[in-house]
Amino acid sequence: MSTEPLTTEMVPVRGALVAVAFRRSSRARRVSLRIDPAQGVVITLPPRASRRAGLALLHAHEEWVNEKLEALPHPLALRPGAMVPVRGQPHEIVHLQSGRGGAWIENEKIFVTGQPEFLARRVADCLKRLARQRLTAMAVLTAQRAALHPKTVRIKDTRSRWGSCAPDGTLAFCWRLVCAPDFVQDYVVAHEVAHLRHMNHGPQFWLLTEQLTPHRLAATAWLASEGTGLLRIG
Repeated sequence: MSTEPLTTEMVPVRGALVAVAFRRSSRARRVSLRIDPAQGVVITLPPRASRRAGLALLHAHEEWVNEKLEALPHPLALRPGAMVPVRGQPHEIVHLQSGRGGAWIENEKIFVTGQPEFLARRVADCLKRLARQRLTAMAVLTAQRAALHPKTVRIKDTRSRWGSCAPDGTLAFCWRLVCAPDFVQDYVVAHEVAHLRHMNHGPQFWLLTEQLTPHRLAATAWLASEGTGLLRIG
């Protein structure tokens, strides 16, 4: 699918200016509207649709858009003093302007050295390293239990899904998953590992998933209530 960014502009919605991102998709057959945890309002346009058509759809659903935006958790910026969850436990970001070492996690704190303008990137890089270590190890061990073998495990900066399994056996996980409690990570990893054998969501897939993790119901409930907040980190 070919999707290209157009513009992001401020549009009045029920008396307040709201950022609206326009995207054009070659596969879209109609104008669509959605609320993205990171971007806010996203309007997708078919190749020949106009920006005016997108705005018409937005204004026809202003009340719904306003309700959805108000329900979103506040973004969690990576800055000194912010409390960032790591494996479900809040960790304070502590800036050490002097010294060397980048960023590391210790005693429920995330220590970051260097100039302030590099802090957010270094914290994100630290969390991505932890995600790569943990989720790769978990995926390999979980796959071994089912006599499966992922081709590789990748960590991505996705906002729409927690994990994926490609037809070639590549597993991918959102780095923000490392912010979730361990039982949630366990379920998401098991879910994607099960796709190595069953590239669908049929009965055999769910049977294997539940053989690999006891946390399906608890984890899906947690993600439904708390997952959007994690996607607003960074």
